Amino acid sequence: MKTQVLILFAFVFVVGCKCNKVDQKNSKMDNTESVLIAKGNLHGAGSEGFTKENRVIDNQSDWDNLIAQMNSVNTVSDRFTETKIDFSNYTIIAIFNAVKGSGGHSINVDVTSTSTNTVVNVTFASPSGNATSVMTQPYYITKIEKRDLPIIFK
Repeated sequence: MKTQVLILFAFVFVVGCKCNKVDQKNSKMDNTESVLIAKGNLHGAGSEGFTKENRVIDNQSDWDNLIAQMNSVNTVSDRFTETKIDFSNYTIIAIFNAVKGSGGHSINVDVTSTSTNTVVNVTFASPSGNATSVMTQPYYITKIEKRDLPIIFK
């Protein structure tokens, strides 16, 4: 009886270990290299027409339209690290927060990938202490290597 219980326990232990290893392998998240193109604030008090939104841009036409929309009140694209994107190799991620009644707001992004999707973790930061009394709209634009995986925003 004692031997049978020991064998059963060993079997459950071995099977349990193998299942955990498979789950860890499939859910493993790797940092995905992302290149910051622009981070800052729009100062048009919302007249640029952006809501709190996330955009995935994978073609030149949508990229040109985004730049034109962002430049509709103030030229901000002159501060971008690059505007010529090779869309056969890269995808653009653009995140906009809602219009804020003061300065000091910002967005931070961390991009990771699993075998099944690309995850964009977005953090919105608010000012601590005094902030300027000007309407702003934070944005963050980055490029990532093009992959055939769905992009999920968290």
